[in-house]
Amino acid sequence: QVQLVESGGGLVQAGGSLRLSCAASGLAFTINAMGWYRQAPGKQREFVAGISIRSGTNYADSVKGRFTISRDNGKNTIYLQMDSLGPEDTAVYYCNKYPITWDYWGQGTQVTVSS
Repeated sequence: QVQLVESGGGLVQAGGSLRLSCAASGLAFTINAMGWYRQAPGKQREFVAGISIRSGTNYADSVKGRFTISRDNGKNTIYLQMDSLGPEDTAVYYCNKYPITWDYWGQGTQVTVSS
């Protein structure tokens, strides 16, 4: 019943930008902090950015100053504006609760940054 549908990924050159979206359903969106996570090939999934129910934000050091997380409670959607992308940002990006309290993950959206 829970659906987390990520979109907006693609192939960009280093220095470029992407805006990711995550539409959540079957989840008490307005009473959950939400976040973005990513997993590069051969590496563990890692936290990228989180946003509280009151829109306070937290970022991994690796993306701070380059990425911006936001939420639209009316649309049950969170966003990740990604600027100044580099090859190190190449990964599958996922949205989920923040912090993670369950095992459910959506299919993610692939972000590939060429050098």
